[in-house]
Amino acid sequence: MANVTAHATLMLNDGSLVDLESTVAEGTETELKTSTRFAVSAVSLGTFADGKTITSVILPVTCPNNASYAYISRRGSIACLLPVAVDGQVMQPGGGVGFQLQAGDTVQVMASTATNRLFSLSVVASDGTRAIFTGSPSGSGNTDLTHILSGQGLGQSLTGRRIVSHYATSIDGSKLSTGGVVYLNDKGLPVGACNATNPTNQQPVANNVGGAPIALNFVARVTTNA
Repeated sequence: MANVTAHATLMLNDGSLVDLESTVAEGTETELKTSTRFAVSAVSLGTFADGKTITSVILPVTCPNNASYAYISRRGSIACLLPVAVDGQVMQPGGGVGFQLQAGDTVQVMASTATNRLFSLSVVASDGTRAIFTGSPSGSGNTDLTHILSGQGLGQSLTGRRIVSHYATSIDGSKLSTGGVVYLNDKGLPVGACNATNPTNQQPVANNVGGAPIALNFVARVTTNA
């Protein structure tokens, strides 16, 4: 796995732009800091723009080969999801965010290789909770996704909440037997689903189709045929 350059451009409520650019290691979650092209030094986003609000994402978080997920971390939790794309595959800006920054906030990104089969699911719940679940299929069978921070499954992480927005990334394409991830209840029956986008071909876009109320022992399952 190589070290690659990740980028993003954000607009703030005072009319200024923040250009983010860092060298990140593929396969390892890494902080994306301000670019030294327009700033004296590379610093965390929260340090650079403490108290300001992100009004729009001009350029999603982009990586050269594969972009699995990105988010703003606040005190060890996922405070805001950020759109991702592969360089040259950005079809539309990330849209408005309306997120007020605090000192200590950092942008975290997972850049992957073009052949890494990491499946990533980014969701927003009805109470505003943001969560990211991942898993790595390695052949034919089922892979249940787990939270990137806690290691817990879907039900343990979002009990009593409803998924109202989500997007998923995967390079598996036709290897995905159901086209993405399926939300299963405690009886193993499907209650919702999210399609997966191959970011090397198309920019993933969040949608509100296929969300579901989540209870304990529900799982987010990816089924692959190879």
